[in-house]
Amino acid sequence: MASKKPVKKNQPNKANKSSKTRQPSKLGLWVAGARLRTLPLAVAPVAIGAGAAAGVQAFDLWLSVAALSVALLLQIGVNYANDYSDGVRGTDDFRVGPTRLTASKLVPASAVKRAAFISLGLAAAIGLVIVLVTQSWALLALGAVAIVAAWFYTGGKRPYGYAGLGEVVVFVFFGPVAAAGTAYIQIGALDNNSLVGGAAAGFWAAAVLMVNNIRDREQDALAGKRTLAVKLGARGSKIAYALLVLLPFALLVPFTMLYPATWATWLTLLFALPLVLIVSTAKTVGELLLALKLTSYGALAYGILLGLGLYRISNLF
Repeated sequence: MASKKPVKKNQPNKANKSSKTRQPSKLGLWVAGARLRTLPLAVAPVAIGAGAAAGVQAFDLWLSVAALSVALLLQIGVNYANDYSDGVRGTDDFRVGPTRLTASKLVPASAVKRAAFISLGLAAAIGLVIVLVTQSWALLALGAVAIVAAWFYTGGKRPYGYAGLGEVVVFVFFGPVAAAGTAYIQIGALDNNSLVGGAAAGFWAAAVLMVNNIRDREQDALAGKRTLAVKLGARGSKIAYALLVLLPFALLVPFTMLYPATWATWLTLLFALPLVLIVSTAKTVGELLLALKLTSYGALAYGILLGLGLYRISNLF
């Protein structure tokens, strides 16, 4: 008995010492908190919307850059807001994935909350400039809803992310809304190509969230976080992921029939098919983290290739 006590006492100390030597810099912590691997989800729909605008010869570089800035800041803002809200609720105490700022106590919760508000505030400011320049006043309400949705994903008394609605909202705002909004501020009207292409980007975005929640499914269940992955169970959530990754290619069929210039987008099947296999057979957190990263890259490749294909339409007529 006496020989076991030093082992129990020394193990935590060794772990703490190891964690201190590996502790990243303050800048590294904030970069990690921004979750850079999710940022392609903001780029993909904007690329599609910009391509759709270019396809009808209405492309505006500065408006596209402004739309991209809004999308990126919203994504970063929702990531910090999620870190803060899950951290203060204690949900992230059950996590087995990458370190979170609030839960790890490496950064004060108030600072993480402030970073979320700053990111969302900057997105609102740039969005307001877009509205003033384009006179698209209806976008004011849409922007306000997007910011509210970013905060209440895991914030507030009844976060919709805890009710299994995260994938739905991600699909809408990082899909049709982002793509069609980017095209609208340039064309001055709703564009069907950006709506359909945006839906494809939305499916990719929802797939990223789904594989993230598959990774955290057991821990979220323990914390009372009823994500869609928790509700569907292990098998059901993997089937849902496969559908989300493959549905963009169903939407790609009419594009390639009408606009052959978009054919290169089919190359992203080289991401999709292996991803379905990886997630369906995954048994470790590492495999799901790999799938999360590759799904994000697949979304980016799909968005850029489809956007470029739509852009080339203007050069064919």
